[in-house]
Amino acid sequence: MSEKSTRRRGGWAEGHARTIVSPLELKSRWGRKIYWALLAAVLIVFTLVFVFPLYWMITGAMKTGEEIARMPPSLFPKTPDFSVFADAWQLFDMGLLLRNTLYYALGAWLFALAVDVTAAYALSKLRPMFGSVILGAMLATLMIPPIVVMIPAYITVTDVPLLGWQLLNSPWAIWFPVAANGFNIFLLKRFFDSIPNEILEAAEIDGVPPWRVLVSIILPISRPILGVVSIFTVVLVFKDFVWPLLVLPDSSKMTISVGLSQTAGAVTQNQIMAGLVIASVPMIIVFLFFQRSIMAGLTVGSLKG
Repeated sequence: MSEKSTRRRGGWAEGHARTIVSPLELKSRWGRKIYWALLAAVLIVFTLVFVFPLYWMITGAMKTGEEIARMPPSLFPKTPDFSVFADAWQLFDMGLLLRNTLYYALGAWLFALAVDVTAAYALSKLRPMFGSVILGAMLATLMIPPIVVMIPAYITVTDVPLLGWQLLNSPWAIWFPVAANGFNIFLLKRFFDSIPNEILEAAEIDGVPPWRVLVSIILPISRPILGVVSIFTVVLVFKDFVWPLLVLPDSSKMTISVGLSQTAGAVTQNQIMAGLVIASVPMIIVFLFFQRSIMAGLTVGSLKG
């Protein structure tokens, strides 16, 4: 084999990734057809897997009880009943449950940003002593199943150490545990690491204090990752069930997930489905509006420069 051919093969291997199907086969007529057919099949299958449960919940809400219990089940309701959504709104008192959940989500979002942003900024830019050990301890908490720490957390909420506060039926019982999140701190720190230190050094030369650097420089250019952390925090409060069930036993202060479960035994199955549809609407809207921010925020801190 000549040196020229070896160089060509080496250049091809370096410049192009190896795949199961060669680029030459993909350029052929049948290769392109098979490629697009497989790609379309994979996209359709994955779309059905993720979207079908939502479709089943929406159509199930508009079916009668007999249609829901029928075997084999029908994919479409014979006579869609849209009034069931109004019935579910009144039976579950969805207005109160949504207000409670939004209130808890808003407070958790504010506390999470305040705690996680300052912690990540300190670990990334202020470089405290034993900062790597502290970050490692925070990440180690992600390896612990939440159910393991639930009993100690509940005991802490019922009698806060040193202060003696009792936080049951209080929004603080939701806000405090959500405020410090190791995963959010890790995401924020990775993003802050990608911010050039020259910007901060120039601010220090001008006599800008660290807190002003955070507020005036770091936060304005950190909107993508702040959006990701905000979405994760709000979704966490909306979907959580066991913890609000323990710390918010008062029916007038329940979250939407707990409230639906408490009333489910006294209503029909299609009304339960309608309540679940209404409960999922806020999170669907949040996802549709901020889906680009999620991807941008997760990838923007992965490369430095």
